[in-house]
Amino acid sequence: MTFNLITTARAVPDQIITNSDLGKIMPTSDEWIKQRTGIERRHLASTETTESLCIDVAQQLVQANSIGPKQIDLIVVASMSPTYSMPSVAATVQGAIGAENAATLDVNAACTGFVYAMAVAHDMAVAKGYQNVIVIGGEVMSKYLNWQDRSTAVLFGDGAAGVLLALNEDGQDHYLGDAFKTFGEKGRSLMADFRPNNSPFAKPVEADSYLTMDGHQIYNFVIKKAPVVIEEVLQKTGLTLPDIDWVVFHQANARIIQQLSKKLGLTAQQCPINIDEYGNVAAASEPLVLNDLVASGQLKPGDKVLLCGFGGGLTIGASIFDYYN
Repeated sequence: MTFNLITTARAVPDQIITNSDLGKIMPTSDEWIKQRTGIERRHLASTETTESLCIDVAQQLVQANSIGPKQIDLIVVASMSPTYSMPSVAATVQGAIGAENAATLDVNAACTGFVYAMAVAHDMAVAKGYQNVIVIGGEVMSKYLNWQDRSTAVLFGDGAAGVLLALNEDGQDHYLGDAFKTFGEKGRSLMADFRPNNSPFAKPVEADSYLTMDGHQIYNFVIKKAPVVIEEVLQKTGLTLPDIDWVVFHQANARIIQQLSKKLGLTAQQCPINIDEYGNVAAASEPLVLNDLVASGQLKPGDKVLLCGFGGGLTIGASIFDYYN
């Protein structure tokens, strides 16, 4: 079975909030945010939801190709910010676009979610012979933020992006391999959306429902552990970093990406950054970068792409594929 990434799409809220806008509601500034994060602005939902953004992406993916919704076999959505626990975002997308033959599921691995979703989609498609698969990362992170906490509120944005995959029998699989690690003992260093048990039979528990983060611990975790996972996937695929045309990191912080690039000996050309435009959009980060590369014509057929996500869990995932459309 052959893995082909046929096309990409994105959907982001119309509302754009600049660093200067944030400086009007909290003690921060454009210079302070840019120096520490690389972010200049972010798209924040006003009326949009995770579901509406993902539906928009799915509709674009179907319309951009000569397939109909009924030809979609599987929809996988990576998200940590669904509007509802049930139904899943993927099921809502399926219903909205009329993909009546598609199986659906959500993947919640926070900022590593899209890498996991791609792996799940590929493995299910190969095992079951699915021909057309949609994979989306979609988030509305703004609803989890304490807008008086500049250490977290300035970092995140909202949006969605995704890919249409086609699996055809031509003897070669262009999804080359993946590697995943979880460090659950460190999970409480990055948390969000505590939901108390309101049953009259449950003991009351108090906790912060806002997103909380130990930034120093997360930074050290990523710089230390991400290269290990990347080396693992390279060994599995028999490749080296000079063989890789594009390394698409989760867009958590420009400093983190630059430090990882330096540690791994990557060039700036290999590691595209778009956090200046979108901020950290969790599971939507990597597909937003992929969409930018495809839309700009920079990603060429035959290019090798390494995805690397890291975040809540704590989790890290990396995968490598050849781009053929």
